[in-house]
Amino acid sequence: MAEIRNIKSGRNGDPPHDLTPTPIPRRLAAIVAADISGYSRLMEIDEEGTHRRVKRIERDLIEPSIAEHHGRLVKTTGDGFIAIFDSPVEAVRCGIVIQQNMIGRNAALPKHHWIEYRIGVNLGDVIIEATDVYGDGVNVASRLEGIAEPGQVFISGGIYEQIKHKLVCGYEALGDRKVKNITDPVRVYRVLPDPAAFQKTRKRRENILIFLLSLTLLVIAGGVLWYLLLQPHGKTKNQASAPVPAPAVTPTASPSPAVKSASQPSPAPSQAPGNQQTAQPSPAPPATPAAPPVPAFREPEMKTIRGGSFTMGSNDDLTEKPTHQVTVKPFAIGQYPVSVRDWNECAAAKGCAFTATGKDDAPVTNVSWSDARQFTTWLAGATGKPYRLPSEAEWEYAARAGTQTKYWWGDQLQSGMADCKNCADPASTEQPAKVGSFKPNPFGLYDMGGGVDQWVEDCWHKNYQGAPADGSAWVEADCASHVIRSGSWKNDARYVRPSNRDGYDTHVRYPTHGFRVALSP
Repeated sequence: MAEIRNIKSGRNGDPPHDLTPTPIPRRLAAIVAADISGYSRLMEIDEEGTHRRVKRIERDLIEPSIAEHHGRLVKTTGDGFIAIFDSPVEAVRCGIVIQQNMIGRNAALPKHHWIEYRIGVNLGDVIIEATDVYGDGVNVASRLEGIAEPGQVFISGGIYEQIKHKLVCGYEALGDRKVKNITDPVRVYRVLPDPAAFQKTRKRRENILIFLLSLTLLVIAGGVLWYLLLQPHGKTKNQASAPVPAPAVTPTASPSPAVKSASQPSPAPSQAPGNQQTAQPSPAPPATPAAPPVPAFREPEMKTIRGGSFTMGSNDDLTEKPTHQVTVKPFAIGQYPVSVRDWNECAAAKGCAFTATGKDDAPVTNVSWSDARQFTTWLAGATGKPYRLPSEAEWEYAARAGTQTKYWWGDQLQSGMADCKNCADPASTEQPAKVGSFKPNPFGLYDMGGGVDQWVEDCWHKNYQGAPADGSAWVEADCASHVIRSGSWKNDARYVRPSNRDGYDTHVRYPTHGFRVALSP
């Protein structure tokens, strides 16, 4: 029996064979750590209300965003969460989506009631269990979240190296930071999702150089002034005491009456023209205040579309079912997508939130649904015309242009008919072609398929069950995502079908998203 016991317990004090530790599974993952800034203060103001709001955000925003970006929510922590992703790109993109959605959610609230997340993202080799995740990679993500500013996404150098050429973002290098319980300093970057962020770092350097140059010029000017003020006093005095000859009076031609009335006052009738000591100008009439300048801009080129009925949807995808008959009233729609020039006219008038980059005749990109609505609101106010986004039914009716084929030109893909990844030769990969580069459809509309994804008015629904049949937009209050149509230059041909549809977060900008406007009669 003793020998049997020795066999079971192993020799030389080794652990029993059935208790030998198995290797712990590890994997490389992008870890997202987030928490709410000022959570204790919010709970003190309104404990039950804050708790309900946080749970609603987790249910309606956090969990769906993580799932849509192919991540896994590991756990929530009351005022925060930890999630893991296979892709660093998707991890950062998810963080941006959450932060930009929160901007929209906070917009209608007083600032002291805002819920703002701080998010840190790190790439690390971690231990993953069913309900938790462990390792230095998690600790670094948590430390990045701790030093992030409210509403910001901070990433580590490891994440930056993986995504720097894959996302349309700016990145601000914050240097190496020493963080708690981590031996080596962590290189930190702030993510700048705004389309103008590409120029921010360069402009900052330029501003510093301009400041230094201005300071140098001030020093030089001060030196020159100092030299002039400290000249020998005798020389200055002699120059000052030299007699100054009186200016010779020479006759000049009398100005024409129009010039005279505009450039010099007439002497009073009781004064001689030569008696300049006593001549006083007659009081000028009060100036009429000038009307404020009206900003010059071009209205979009519109095409009037006669109303009619058509079969909306297709059997090619579940989101396009069921096909159904829709009757559309007459309306007008932009002949082209809104261009960079159009958008920047709105930005110059302070009607749009940012200045777009790119060529003037290219379609504007990186626009959220909220941005597109901001543009139509400004345009309607500036023109007095009811500009708006088209409804989804109006967009498809205009894109089909009286056809029921797979594409408006037929059932087969033809090269050079649309701006998409495999539609043109050669295909553009960096940016969309300028508006109007491809053939118009039978309604005379350009880029109704390809070019840029185009926002419409409707809230996103996964299919057409319950959709209106009168061509109106299908909307609800506070829908978190809206419909996009058309496909973009980065998508393949199946996206440029008139029936193709997708949805995206209402308040989030994406590099391929643009829009066109519509106009009610």
